[in-house]
Amino acid sequence: MIAYLCAIGIIALIYALLALGLNLQFGFTRLVNFGVVAFFAIGAYTSGLLALQGVPLLLSFVAAMIVAGLFALPIGLLSLRLRDDYLAIVTLGFSEAIRITIQQEEWLTKGVQGLPGLPKLFAGWSSPAGDIATFVLLAVITGIVAWGTLRLSRSPFGRLLRAIGDDEPALTALGKDPAWFKVQVFMLGAALAGLAGAFYAHFITFITPEQFIPLITFYVWMGLVMGGTGSVRGALFGTLLLMVFLEGSRFVKDWIPGVSEVGMASLRLAAVGLALILVTLYRPNGIFGGKSQ
Repeated sequence: MIAYLCAIGIIALIYALLALGLNLQFGFTRLVNFGVVAFFAIGAYTSGLLALQGVPLLLSFVAAMIVAGLFALPIGLLSLRLRDDYLAIVTLGFSEAIRITIQQEEWLTKGVQGLPGLPKLFAGWSSPAGDIATFVLLAVITGIVAWGTLRLSRSPFGRLLRAIGDDEPALTALGKDPAWFKVQVFMLGAALAGLAGAFYAHFITFITPEQFIPLITFYVWMGLVMGGTGSVRGALFGTLLLMVFLEGSRFVKDWIPGVSEVGMASLRLAAVGLALILVTLYRPNGIFGGKSQ
């Protein structure tokens, strides 16, 4: 039971990192990124491939963030020329292009066979202790990222990002050029997704292209929207609420006779969708949305 709860906690924290990165992009700057999973996959494969070549995990994690951030650069530059709806389409297409590339470039990624045998964090520790240590480390890093995001939101740079999201033409009229700030925040959010991908790869220890489908992006969006965009608490607790729905629904099957695993998966998505609809109707800014953080 402890191992199960620890595993769920690790996955929840990984999603929290993804939500915090998306919150920087959309919550502050209103950059619509429907390609979160692409940078998640880039981070996972970068760290995994380097680790298999004997690179220390610390360096492979740093490389995962750098490579994911660099891949975000051209998308960030495109965001300067595209409206929200077109940017959403481009980022969604980018995520599928990355997944197909990973699947096709077998010489590098092993394609659909995936990358097995990735080294775990704290590999020398016993099974429960290693996972607990991973959970603690991930919780500390997520806490630091959340604290840093909160400080950023209250800094002049953060206020500038919010101004870009609220009324970019007015900001431009005041003599501020938002272009480079938008690129920076897009790269920063992608780097956090790359870090989450590195943690995911070395926790699961086996990754394939099928693990990085657009559904991951929409899970992150659901958690952020339910919690409240632009709010650090919203990103964290919205992700927690999403995990409660996704994992808690697994136990509901025992109380509903005659429901198959496939049917339960559909009911799970329906429950999350219903929760999202109710939050949108009765809490348009999310549970923790609004000006307060």
